[in-house]
Amino acid sequence: MTAAGPTDPLPDQQRAVLALERRSWPGPGAKERAIREELGISPVRYYQLLNALLDDRRALEEDPVTVNRLRRVREARRDRR
Repeated sequence: MTAAGPTDPLPDQQRAVLALERRSWPGPGAKERAIREELGISPVRYYQLLNALLDDRRALEEDPVTVNRLRRVREARRDRR
């Protein structure tokens, strides 16, 4: 496996993670169910991928609104610790 270059597009799975994160959820458990059914991964793995995406410049270019919102949420959580 090689590291992604600066001009490489985001892989499909990472784009799908961003797309899922843009959606709103009707109640508890719906998002976790969608993660398993649509992405075929566990919620734990999803959040690991999502957290890594927040530091990926390509993700910021792909979806700046979502990435910046999630960065603010992550920073607020860090500040509370």
